[in-house]
Amino acid sequence: MAMNSFLFLDDKVILWLQDRVCEDSEALLASEPFLKLLTRCVNDLQKKNSKLVRIFGASAPNAGDIKNLVNTFQFLTRLPVEHVIKLVPESEVFFADRSLFHNFVEHLYNYWRHFQRLIISRSTSEDADIRPNRTFNRTIEHLTDLVRNTYRDIQVNVSGKYPRIYRQVSAGAELAAITKLKHLDLPETYQTKLGSVGIIRQVLMYPPLIFDSSSNKRSGVFEQVFTNPLVNLQVDPDHWLCYPAKVGPLLVLVYFPIKAFELNFALCNLFELAAGVDIQKKVDAILLFGVNSQELAENQRDRAFFYDDPGHGLLLGVVPDQAQFGYFGYLKKLILTLHNIIVMKNGRLPFHGAMFQLKVRDTDAKNILILGDTGAGKSETLEAFRSIASQDLEDIEIVADDMGSLWLDEQGQIIAYGTEIGAFIRLDDLSPGYAFGQMDRAVILNANQVNARVVIPVTDYETIMEGHRVDYILYANNYDQLPAHQSAIRRFDDMVEALDTFRSGRVMSKGTTTTTGIVGTYFANVFGPQQFQGLHEELAKLFFTKMYDNGLYVGEIRTQLGIPGSERSGPLTAAKDLLILLKTDN
Repeated sequence: MAMNSFLFLDDKVILWLQDRVCEDSEALLASEPFLKLLTRCVNDLQKKNSKLVRIFGASAPNAGDIKNLVNTFQFLTRLPVEHVIKLVPESEVFFADRSLFHNFVEHLYNYWRHFQRLIISRSTSEDADIRPNRTFNRTIEHLTDLVRNTYRDIQVNVSGKYPRIYRQVSAGAELAAITKLKHLDLPETYQTKLGSVGIIRQVLMYPPLIFDSSSNKRSGVFEQVFTNPLVNLQVDPDHWLCYPAKVGPLLVLVYFPIKAFELNFALCNLFELAAGVDIQKKVDAILLFGVNSQELAENQRDRAFFYDDPGHGLLLGVVPDQAQFGYFGYLKKLILTLHNIIVMKNGRLPFHGAMFQLKVRDTDAKNILILGDTGAGKSETLEAFRSIASQDLEDIEIVADDMGSLWLDEQGQIIAYGTEIGAFIRLDDLSPGYAFGQMDRAVILNANQVNARVVIPVTDYETIMEGHRVDYILYANNYDQLPAHQSAIRRFDDMVEALDTFRSGRVMSKGTTTTTGIVGTYFANVFGPQQFQGLHEELAKLFFTKMYDNGLYVGEIRTQLGIPGSERSGPLTAAKDLLILLKTDN
């Protein structure tokens, strides 16, 4: 792809830049991208039989008319209408109804802003890594100011008056990325296929970002295949990018076509971007999201799957480009599946749950791990702690929001590590105040649909990798009604009962997948443990034995999230009862 090129894809615009965008308004309006944008806008208005097309007069606009309009815009950035008509006689037709022309300019501005807009700055120097702010200032920041000021100058010269209220909306690009070609520690087979794809080094975002995807639910499990699908896949380096993600202790390279950038850049709020020595280490896993399904074997085209490549010591995940897989859950959960399989092979026990440290006044800080399937109320209970923060609750530190792993240290203590720095949460299950309070850094997905979600950062990489001793481990029960005057938390005195409860993985489905009613999944974790049950069962028995040997509090917490009418009160009650337990259990 040539530098300073552009691409329109349905409702998306991608700009490739090497240095900076147009210097001034005249250069912006004379650019090929603007001509293409204006032409698309006029064509769309014609299809809708919009009255705005009347600025061209009685006849349908042609290419010459659009070029005259571009010329008119260029003069309007500096001069009022009266002067423009004298200098550009062909412009007089546009101002026959000045109010209509004003509305056309407003529509064109909003038409540009309705696109999802990405700038890719390809760097060939180390300066971008050292001072990325300079690159961003020359590109996305400059473009934002240029587009906004061009629009305002034209409107002032058309209307003859300055606005009294200025709204600093995002007028340039919503996202920008600096990419580089870097040599990664990949086997030759993978290097040949993927080595020329640009690696994302820095990202600039203008949240809140609001995206719609082709699907809003995840279905089924990720199955293992036994032939390497990479052999037949073609990855065009001009139209693919790589997000190097730090997933717990692992390096996972996520490759995706630029046309699917909105879902993949949401990863910025979920996984730390690898850099420096982290990106130079051996690659643990690779995910190819949005591959051409026609290049896959026929029995692989309708499913997301993974391949274990023991010969090269890495895992490969694949998600086809079909609309049914256009959901962030496929991206996130397959990455975590790869993580879970790898840590099991290394003797760790993966968990599907939320881990956090609570510091209650006059008590020692305690580390609580809540396990459960999607929709069980793990994240919701965690967020409920924020809403009840008071003088009793001094601090909350999130170690894991959804996935992590347990490790036995040299003293036989159970230590927990997280995987993500962010959370992928249902908007329906959050209090409106909390959701709105996070807007300034949120990526919102499918906001007007069932299972609307928000991706927000909730912790930092140093915290999830610090290693926290587990004090309480609870199973999230979202399906049982809590009897009056009973605590939402109970302890399992018997290890067999505890193992049976955790192993059954029961949950009332919340509509986040295609399942309904109460369902059960092996250890509430279809993301690795279910596919490798033999290995996981050995680890589970070992770790649960250690839990009881060490006197850990092993029990269940009734979140009631799956009970109609208790979606918010249930997690809140569970959070309050947990605080009571922490204050009395010392």
